[in-house]
Amino acid sequence: MIQKIACFFLLFLILETSTHAQTFNKAKLDSFFVALNTKDQNMGSIAIAANGVLIYQNAIGYSQVNKGVKTPATIETKYRIGSISKMFTATMIFQLIDEGKLSFDTPLASYFPQLPNAGKITIREMLDHRSGLHNFTNDSLYTTYMGSPKSEAEMITIFARQKPDFEPDTKAEYSNTNFVLLGYIIEKLTGKTYAEELKKRVTSKIGLADTYYGTKANPAKNEAYSYNYSAQWTQMPETDMSIPGGAGAIVSTPADLVKFINALFAGKLISQTNLELMKTMKDNYGMAMFMIPFYDKKGFGHSGGIDGFSSLLAYFPEDKLTIAYISNGVRYSTNDVVIGALSIYFNRPFAIPEFKTITLNTTDLDKYIGKYTSTQIPLKVDITKNNTLLFAQATGQRAFPLEAQGDNKFSFAAAGITLQFDPAKKTFTLIQGGATYLFTKTD
Repeated sequence: MIQKIACFFLLFLILETSTHAQTFNKAKLDSFFVALNTKDQNMGSIAIAANGVLIYQNAIGYSQVNKGVKTPATIETKYRIGSISKMFTATMIFQLIDEGKLSFDTPLASYFPQLPNAGKITIREMLDHRSGLHNFTNDSLYTTYMGSPKSEAEMITIFARQKPDFEPDTKAEYSNTNFVLLGYIIEKLTGKTYAEELKKRVTSKIGLADTYYGTKANPAKNEAYSYNYSAQWTQMPETDMSIPGGAGAIVSTPADLVKFINALFAGKLISQTNLELMKTMKDNYGMAMFMIPFYDKKGFGHSGGIDGFSSLLAYFPEDKLTIAYISNGVRYSTNDVVIGALSIYFNRPFAIPEFKTITLNTTDLDKYIGKYTSTQIPLKVDITKNNTLLFAQATGQRAFPLEAQGDNKFSFAAAGITLQFDPAKKTFTLIQGGATYLFTKTD
């Protein structure tokens, strides 16, 4: 759910053609995950299903790293799934619409008249990110309260203070605010908590034993903490799950996510008509679903990010193939892990990376240090160092480590960010989600 620098979608930008693999090289996929694990490039768990049957599962890294004690992750380890939660929220909203308790044209003002443009915004526009409601997680103040419990009333007060980004239904822009509100509406319509309705309407119905509304991470329940890599895996702060709610508070496993999206496409949770609405892209957004292309194949699903967790769930209808990957520690990006796994599954050329480490000394970093601004986006970035590590910190956000890639290039894989420096010109180019932004040093 939470993207710290800019909203982006983990789409596979590949345009060639492909043929279905008749054989699946499991040994090569195992080797890929061994390389990721031994080089501390990623921690997480994967599940792949063909024709509704699990054909591959694996887990690498640790669910907990505490004072030198490391608990290995297993395929039963549970992770926060971030914005994939939106697919569950939308599923329950569709069910309530089919029950006649709600309609796509119901105005937000029916529940929260105090919010900006509430009389103009409908359930439909919230589902497909066309409401114009400001994405509350983009605000600089967000990091000051994200770890503390918040009531519905407190969150509504926060939302009410925020100016809309645009008039409803004039364009689309990703906003977590939409789905936090949809989660509250589910509770108002049913008189039950989101957690109770999730169990009743989804998880109990299709047998998801390891999927539920999260609370504080509990290792005794085999729930993972998330980590950032800075010479070693360091635990990330936890978002209090009262805040993301219907936009990102669910905990699950890859196997359960595979089962969920298979049931969704099989018509076991919503009607085919509503599924088509989820799949129909308008300005690159469906209703709680994105299109995820891989070469000539067209998949559907969602990505997620919260704290140090990163996840992706995709279903490819023509191949009846499902893949889910959830990471709790990212250096080699989740997107690239999934591309690698799909490439191996479909027998496409894929060389397992060698993951060579580039080591710089502290004086090598001095030419990058400084404060940078951009004329393209209202974001200031402070580049600092700590011994041999370079760090970037955007206004109002936590500093994150940058990993040297060579040729003045650094990356932060957890957010899919690359910084290409040009020390002679005192600039860097930020590359994220296919977009580029030029920053210039101001001091």
